[in-house]
Amino acid sequence: MRQQAMSERMVFNRPMPVNRLVATIADKAQVNTQEYGRRPYGVGFLVIGQDQSGPHLFEFSPSGNSYEYFAMSIGARSQSAKTYLEKHYKSFEDCTLEELIKHGLHALRETLQQDKELNVNNTSIGIIGPTGRHEKPVSPPGKFRIIEGEPVAVYLQSMDRKEPGDGAPVAPTTADEDVQMSG
Repeated sequence: MRQQAMSERMVFNRPMPVNRLVATIADKAQVNTQEYGRRPYGVGFLVIGQDQSGPHLFEFSPSGNSYEYFAMSIGARSQSAKTYLEKHYKSFEDCTLEELIKHGLHALRETLQQDKELNVNNTSIGIIGPTGRHEKPVSPPGKFRIIEGEPVAVYLQSMDRKEPGDGAPVAPTTADEDVQMSG
């Protein structure tokens, strides 16, 4: 991808649009699915980028398909995160950066096993676009950056607590309690 983007800059003296960059990579991957003796790529990934038309998020699949999304999750246990993102995506347009990060962390939390919690050691946040209230200014503005370690704690503390009805296990009843049967 870097080589494609640099080639576009050298030949046409402009940055390559993100959708064209992803389409180029997808075309290369798709050829492998049609030729005898060539194996398709074995990995899917998310591509984020920003161009003249704004920020973009693409999912690339090993078959060579690519799709643009407002929000997406891939990988093991990603279906619960997709469900959360589908349920809330209409509100993303009016959200601040901090609220978007909070939504992302909530979606990520949905993918965790029941006995796991998000913390500064297992959470990283990737941002492209303007800086948030809890960040130092970056140069150039809109540059991609990753927040890791202690700076993530501010965002983790701002998350809403998980309610018992949100997929969290309900406390089991003890054996000493009487159970009333309706019938």
